Amino acid sequence: MAVEGAGLQDFSAVYVLQPVAAADWLVVAPVVWCILMGAVLLMLRKRTDLQPLIAIPALVVLALMTLGLLAHVLTSGTVTMTMGRWLPPFGISFTADLLGAFFAATSSLVALATGIYGRSDVDDSGRRYGFYPFLMLMMAGIIGAFLTGDIFNLYVWFEVLLISSFGLLVLGSERLQLDGGIKYAFLNLIATTLFLVATGYLYGLFGTLNMADIAVKASELRGTAPLMTLVALYLLAFAMKAAAFPVNFWLPASYHTPRLAVGGIFAGLLTKVGVYALLRILGMLFPVEREELSFIIAVAAALTMVLGVLGAMAQNDMRRAMGYLVISGIGMMMAGLALGSPAGLSGAIFYAAHSMVVMTALYFAVGIGAQLGGDFRLTASGGLYARSAAISALTLMLFFSVAGLPPFSGFWPKVMLVKASLDIGAWWLAAAMLLTGFLTTITVARIWVLAYWRPAKSEAEETAIVAPPAVGAVVALVGLVALTTAAGVWPEPLVVLAQDAARGLIDPSSYILSVFPGEAAQ
Repeated sequence: MAVEGAGLQDFSAVYVLQPVAAADWLVVAPVVWCILMGAVLLMLRKRTDLQPLIAIPALVVLALMTLGLLAHVLTSGTVTMTMGRWLPPFGISFTADLLGAFFAATSSLVALATGIYGRSDVDDSGRRYGFYPFLMLMMAGIIGAFLTGDIFNLYVWFEVLLISSFGLLVLGSERLQLDGGIKYAFLNLIATTLFLVATGYLYGLFGTLNMADIAVKASELRGTAPLMTLVALYLLAFAMKAAAFPVNFWLPASYHTPRLAVGGIFAGLLTKVGVYALLRILGMLFPVEREELSFIIAVAAALTMVLGVLGAMAQNDMRRAMGYLVISGIGMMMAGLALGSPAGLSGAIFYAAHSMVVMTALYFAVGIGAQLGGDFRLTASGGLYARSAAISALTLMLFFSVAGLPPFSGFWPKVMLVKASLDIGAWWLAAAMLLTGFLTTITVARIWVLAYWRPAKSEAEETAIVAPPAVGAVVALVGLVALTTAAGVWPEPLVVLAQDAARGLIDPSSYILSVFPGEAAQ
């Protein structure tokens, strides 16, 4: 480009000169696919018979895309696509490192199970009001959040998933759903506003919103800019998104109101996006500030896990109990963030992936159990084992997994986190984890004994003919139980993957070089 009086300007340093490899398109393909299919399903929302026939294959394609992206990142390292081929601060980046690709792949498998389960759980009215379009658009928001390399776009994807999830929450427009939806939307909007305020503050300090750029400049500004205030704002905003103590009261007020398919994917995925944002921003961009806040985060983590499981123990409604178990699990992940070591972060990453699968499956199992028994209340339930030994066995396996008992997937990340705590002398944090596991075991044992093992209250209820659960619902449940069992029996690949992802957070050099390839040549 010719500039008067200045000769030719060399823009090669800010421009991606190499052509984009075909495999690199996988960084943006899942998000584009979700938006495209969401639009198609929205146009066909009145064809309720066609909705699952289009959405379920689309979710299969989404799962294949994200698994392909994970395989690509495992073989090639962190992958970046910069919009318009202009490097930051001119272009916006999508960056898939091991953490983002792993979470995107796990969430797409959970979404596929939800789409299959929803075929029988969501009626024609729910489909007409947009169950499948909202599901696809919510997945665009979730995967976009996992893969974006720009903090403002992280905010945008949070907004996309918030709007879509609100649409899913109020499907049916029942009074209880609207009440839960208003609480959910209002409190999440507070968190989103805090997120936006913090992001404006961040831009004022750094002059950029690109994560790789911030990771480079943070060390230069440390000591001259109020980074602790900035990090505290992000911690509060994302802790509210993740439902950590004491800003978690919105979750028990809303998660028991929607359809089980919706409650399941909410329990599995939405809070994990908040956990992911905490890992990315506090763990990768501001590790020094995270270290200074580590005691506060650890105390919040311990209170989250213990008070969460105590809340679950006090519930009579099985859906509400599952909601409190979601909160308890968030405490385990926050503990890994507080530890900040490779072992602590890898334990948190493994636990988050485990929780995505298990909490979704638990909602599905509770839904099938209520269909067999006719009620979600423990005081009114009983005899489920007599009605279906197979479903009862699957549910018991999930209870073992959420309690952290071997040989299921919850056992290994709990061992990693307890060991990481003891390694630095945080015995009280390890004790909180072990106490939480013990109380969780009592909680799920109580549910299983009362609802599944205890005989029905009358012989008529015991022998009453009930409709068998839908094949699709059972297939979705079996698939998720198979995932948690496989991860428990053969944990080594996931342990290695989580450890590599944690190392990528602690040392973001490969992430930075992926966004700024010109620096690698210097």
